[in-house]
Amino acid sequence: MRTILIVPTYNERENIVRLVPDLLGLANDLHVVVVDDNSPDGTGQCVDDMVAQNERVHVIHRAGKLGLGTAYIAGFRYALANGFDYILTMDADYSHQPQYVPQLVTRAESADLVIGSRYVPGGRAVDSPFVRRLLSRGANLFAKLMLGLHAQDCTAGFRGYRRQVLESINLDAIFSNGYSFLIEMLYMVQQAGWRVAEVPILFLDRREGTSKVSRAEISRALYTVVRLWAVRMRQAFRLAEKPA
Repeated sequence: MRTILIVPTYNERENIVRLVPDLLGLANDLHVVVVDDNSPDGTGQCVDDMVAQNERVHVIHRAGKLGLGTAYIAGFRYALANGFDYILTMDADYSHQPQYVPQLVTRAESADLVIGSRYVPGGRAVDSPFVRRLLSRGANLFAKLMLGLHAQDCTAGFRGYRRQVLESINLDAIFSNGYSFLIEMLYMVQQAGWRVAEVPILFLDRREGTSKVSRAEISRALYTVVRLWAVRMRQAFRLAEKPA
């Protein structure tokens, strides 16, 4: 499979200069596309230099900080337009470690969406603040209960999608942005009947820079779950009303 890894960035210069070479070293045919939101710290310019030196590095420059969800969608559209078969996503801050990428690719032989998971046996969060771990656990439990999601790590951004999965989903119909995009995307994939699998990872606290998770992001995630729950309930009522 032609494989590409999408890395959204905003002020990740310290990390991206190490991460891209680490990813390219995993396999001779792995490509990387960085989606940069006009980072003031010069992340985009750093990636431009890498693009000039290696044909497996690509960059999408955006006008400003437009959100994580739209960054993923921009990367998805680029990957589909350029003929890639397997599309991975990961954070730029080394909380998602490159060493797990081959496992996500291998697992794709029997699954359509693969999640690098903190919450399956063998996976865990390391050095993450207690409050952040508590919020993550709570958000995952809430999403699972409200939406009937089968995955243990519903908010993980370390994922691999088969091309056919992304082609089957109307990306323009995804309402949410930020980290809530991950919940909505998983919900849509499961609703479409695609196979979802998880592989255990150690999730590390970021090496450099500051976290992008805010109270506003948490509020948007809660709103997304409630909105999708309402959609799910309406669908269930319509099915119940149909004559036998």
